[in-house]
Amino acid sequence: MSDTASAVAPSPAPVVAGPSTTQRLIAELLGTFILVFGVIGAAIFSSADTGLLGVAFALGLSVVVGVYAFGPISGGHFNPAVTLGLAIAGRFAWKDVLGYLAAQVVGGILGSVVLLGILSTGPVFDIAVFRSVSTGYDELSPNGFGLGSFLIAEIVATAIFLFVILGVTSAGRAASNLAPLAIGLTLTVLVLVAGPVSNGSFNPARSIATAIFGGTEALTQLWASIVAPIVGALLAGVVYKAVFDRPVKLTA
Repeated sequence: MSDTASAVAPSPAPVVAGPSTTQRLIAELLGTFILVFGVIGAAIFSSADTGLLGVAFALGLSVVVGVYAFGPISGGHFNPAVTLGLAIAGRFAWKDVLGYLAAQVVGGILGSVVLLGILSTGPVFDIAVFRSVSTGYDELSPNGFGLGSFLIAEIVATAIFLFVILGVTSAGRAASNLAPLAIGLTLTVLVLVAGPVSNGSFNPARSIATAIFGGTEALTQLWASIVAPIVGALLAGVVYKAVFDRPVKLTA
């Protein structure tokens, strides 16, 4: 009897371990590498033919493919501002924040290094091209906008970006398989708005990656490209958590 029972008893479900910390960090590094390689590569090599629209789509599509590829492993942040915004909204563990930030910055820098390698063996090598794709204000703004306009554009655009991420990844509120498309298309729209003002970063890792080769002006203004997106992301995280993630009380 016991033999029969054991023969027909269901086997315990195998325990599937989630991605390790190392796997998650590598995923963030690779995703940020793809983002920087895609958008900055398009800005350097293709913008003369495609204009701002081409660069905007390059950023949006880079994020879409990165999130589809690595989102199931790391969550697909690829942006320090996103990581901090998710953490303050209660969607990401603070203990993992520093590792993610380091992986994203390293991935972005590697993207710029590879692009620099491509440039160095081209017909005309001019490292100054990184200045033109660095984010900033005044002389670094594509249309000469000042610091005030830069801060408003980067803070508001990053906040909108975080609102979309938090919204489309909320449990039971959206089709998660379409979330990468919504996130990528949002970035495309935001670049079309903020690109002429700030060069449209919304991402400290992307800004660091170009500033390190962009010269003195890019490095001097880098603080703004780090602070503004983080402020926008933190504001969005606080507001979203307070307004939309509160338990809904049912009334008669």
